[in-house]
Amino acid sequence: MATALLSRLAQEVDPWAPGFWRDFGMGMLKPLAATAAVAMAVALSYTQRLGVEAEMLYAIARSFLQLSVIGFVLHFIFTQSSPLWILLAYLFMVTVAGYTAGRRARRVPRGGYIAGVSILAGTAVTMFLLVLLSVFPFTPRYIIPVAGMMVGNAMTVTGVTMKKLHEDVKAQRSLVETALALGATPRQATVQQVRRSLVIALSPVIDSAKTVGLIALPGAMTGLIMGGASPLEAIQLQIVVMNMLMGASTVSSILSTYLCWPAFFTKAFQIDDAVFAD
Repeated sequence: MATALLSRLAQEVDPWAPGFWRDFGMGMLKPLAATAAVAMAVALSYTQRLGVEAEMLYAIARSFLQLSVIGFVLHFIFTQSSPLWILLAYLFMVTVAGYTAGRRARRVPRGGYIAGVSILAGTAVTMFLLVLLSVFPFTPRYIIPVAGMMVGNAMTVTGVTMKKLHEDVKAQRSLVETALALGATPRQATVQQVRRSLVIALSPVIDSAKTVGLIALPGAMTGLIMGGASPLEAIQLQIVVMNMLMGASTVSSILSTYLCWPAFFTKAFQIDDAVFAD
């Protein structure tokens, strides 16, 4: 059902149709008009002496440039039939996400590598299930936007998991070392810290699934409704999105904890002092 809905909407947005680019240019007038909200925010920041006016303007200008560039890049990729473009776009997203999550957990050795591998595995497995079950066809128009949502969510969850796990092991180092001295493996010695970090990282995803539609309409659902789809059609895709985000985030976060153990401990099953030094 989600595939059929997206197919119908994709047919309505044909970049090669006569007048498409003229209409696109006219459509950009609304985003430009919406910068009035930014002007209001900048004015308030100035009057309250927050000192973030330049940062606001830079952020908006950067987002405008990035979205404009990625729009044309996606337009090019969507017109290609080779699956290689899907793979390249996907790996690019995973690389950037791994780097970003690694910076969040900068005290974890090889944090970017651990985050990248975890995000890659979690999203790839979830995407494979969606394609295998014919939820989405393996084409750029479907896979790239879906992968982007999963990678972005997995990036946030993985970064929080790694950062929190490092903090908890450091704060409870004496308990971990006592367990190791009694013959426990690194996994056994840090089981409580791992569970705590996973629960904290996954809580926003779980809470979002619990309250979806009650507090705020999610982005995918809102976009479809504003694009002309009926609310009943929009919820079909949103349910798919919530399910895939839950699966990808859980796999990625759990895998990141397994990959952190070699970085936290020596081969002799001792805490690596260099990793937890102040």
